Amino acid sequence: MMRHLAKPSAALGVTAFLLLLGALAGCATFDPPKSWEKGELAKPEMQFAADRLEARMNQHVYTSKEGASGGDAIGGGGCGCN
Repeated sequence: MMRHLAKPSAALGVTAFLLLLGALAGCATFDPPKSWEKGELAKPEMQFAADRLEARMNQHVYTSKEGASGGDAIGGGGCGCN
């Protein structure tokens, strides 16, 4: 009597799914970081732009050229006069 074994591709797919699920479960966090754990992110060298004034001017030029603004709470049109 021959036994019917599962196809190797099906077993490989289930194994890959379980490994992926285990890897994602290891990345999950259940509580937000505490205030003392955020100190490194508040340092100036951790900011995206080194110069805040230059970053604001670049954003102003970008919104003026695009004709719209959004995402940074600035109202106005595309004329560059705001």
